[in-house]
Amino acid sequence: MNNGKLSGRKISLATVLSLGFIIFGVGCISWSIVNIWLQSNNSTNSNSVTSVAKVSKSKGVSITPVKSDTNKTIYPVNPKEGENLGSLTIPALNRKLPIIQGTGTNDLKRGVGHFSQSVLPGQKDNCVLSGHRDTVFRELGNLKIGDQLIVQTATGIFTYAVKGTRIVHEDDKTVIVPIDHAVLTLTTCYPFDFIGNAPDRYIVSADLVKTNKTIN
Repeated sequence: MNNGKLSGRKISLATVLSLGFIIFGVGCISWSIVNIWLQSNNSTNSNSVTSVAKVSKSKGVSITPVKSDTNKTIYPVNPKEGENLGSLTIPALNRKLPIIQGTGTNDLKRGVGHFSQSVLPGQKDNCVLSGHRDTVFRELGNLKIGDQLIVQTATGIFTYAVKGTRIVHEDDKTVIVPIDHAVLTLTTCYPFDFIGNAPDRYIVSADLVKTNKTIN
């Protein structure tokens, strides 16, 4: 009888230990999987926040920026919100679009919106224009290095040449940073075929290469 009880205890102890090792092993494997997933997720998020994608660079295309006015004297009066500022012609896309001062909902319904906290066309620094990917800027992704962007206002005609494109996260503020020469920046939502609020922005950067001022 005593031997039977002792054997039963040994079997029970062995069973418990076996189950313990199995549970411990499953726990270790689960923890490893969770860690791998977290590291992968953090890496993806980091890339989104950093938000810089492949940048197109000029290959054999000569783009020489020209000097522009360093202040706002070329515009005697700043345009008001909602006012028609001029037009943007994109020969490569066979498009001529109205430029509206402001980037509000109603402004972007009427044409390309000028970000009012950026300089006006033709001035030194970063002039930022925004538009919807499914309307005014629906073919923006077809632009190539060297393509012209022609902005006409009451002050003159300003010709820019595309120098590069990039894709950034919607919260990336580098799109509107000051620049030491005259640049035109076009921005629209990306991906172009995304349904709903797209997470990224497609950016086209162009240098001012020619200025024809209106003589009053």
